[in-house]
Amino acid sequence: MLADMRFQNPFASFAAKVGMVFCASLLCLLTLSIPLALASPVLPLAVVSASAAATSGATSFVAQAVNQVGAAVVRIDTERTVTRQVPDPFLQDPFFRNFFGDDFSRPRQEMVRGQGSGFIVDSSGIILTNAHVVDGADRVTVTLKDGRTFDGKVTGVDEVTDLGVVTIKGDRLPTVTLGDSDQVQVGDWAIAVGNPLGLDNTVTLGIVSTLKRSSAQVGIPDKRLDFIQTDAAINPGNSGGPLVNAQGQVIGINTAIRADAMGIGFAIPINKAKEIKDKLARGEKVAHPYLGVQMTTLTPELARQNNDDPNSAFPVPEVNGVIVVRVLPNTPAAAAGMRRGDVITQVDGQTVTKAEQLQDIVEHSQLGQTLRVEVLRGMQKKLLQVKPGELQNAA
Repeated sequence: MLADMRFQNPFASFAAKVGMVFCASLLCLLTLSIPLALASPVLPLAVVSASAAATSGATSFVAQAVNQVGAAVVRIDTERTVTRQVPDPFLQDPFFRNFFGDDFSRPRQEMVRGQGSGFIVDSSGIILTNAHVVDGADRVTVTLKDGRTFDGKVTGVDEVTDLGVVTIKGDRLPTVTLGDSDQVQVGDWAIAVGNPLGLDNTVTLGIVSTLKRSSAQVGIPDKRLDFIQTDAAINPGNSGGPLVNAQGQVIGINTAIRADAMGIGFAIPINKAKEIKDKLARGEKVAHPYLGVQMTTLTPELARQNNDDPNSAFPVPEVNGVIVVRVLPNTPAAAAGMRRGDVITQVDGQTVTKAEQLQDIVEHSQLGQTLRVEVLRGMQKKLLQVKPGELQNAA
């Protein structure tokens, strides 16, 4: 606006006649007479600075972050042999159906190919990815950004946390820097790197939308995860790739788990991977304790709704806790005498108000450790001694 006013200066022709010295003095007086808000040089300087940064070739924080991890992000191609029932043309003839019945299909083996992402966490060739990317693969091929390819070996998978480790043999392999997902905050930058839809070396940018989004809320109750939710685009093929912060540190492992997810994606916190990656790299099994119940969070409001319903199966105490919907047979909970309708309020003296909280307590317990579980059965308090078993053995 100051520049425009100078072009419209009515003293311009007069200043030209009397000389440059008087012109300069007059312009200084004119500038001082303009209101400070209009004469402020902040906006023009900011514009000039931004323009200078753009023309000087300054690298954005996104490019800097991607440059730190990009070389260590890999594409993982898999091949699996699956058996499928296919129609047998010979047995489709009505004559032969009289002898063989209506089941006129036969097994046929087919090769199924898949693709995902991963990232190198150790220069010896240890790669982190999703379990569902590599589980059951007969052959794994790993391709680096520089074009090198390696035969990969799946050394370990943990379906409960959807984490997998693949190893390759190479020299001077690039690696990523692992961050601390416990320090991530909602609103932080989130950069997803991977190979979505077969498009190698793709980068998408967003923010952390929320933290500790439980796997039950996401729609996969068979997992035990609290996801980082982001609006950075995550598509099939991104699974197993890194979610990176503004400093170029890996804070999560992307997973394309919801085909209907529009504008949101999920990542496994990197601290969860840190807990078990070494075991998986050694080929060891990861144990997950369990009680053997189906449960849901109970609040006084939900309890009142249940108690006011004449068709409810049974009344429940109007408290905060976790209500047992079902006790699975031949499980630690069944052995301890837990019943449907019990409301769990404490475990080892720790107040429990949410199902996710109870699951986390059990997950971090030890197999065979006795948990003192306080329940409300109707209006009576009961103290149960439950010894968690191993989840993989539950059937």
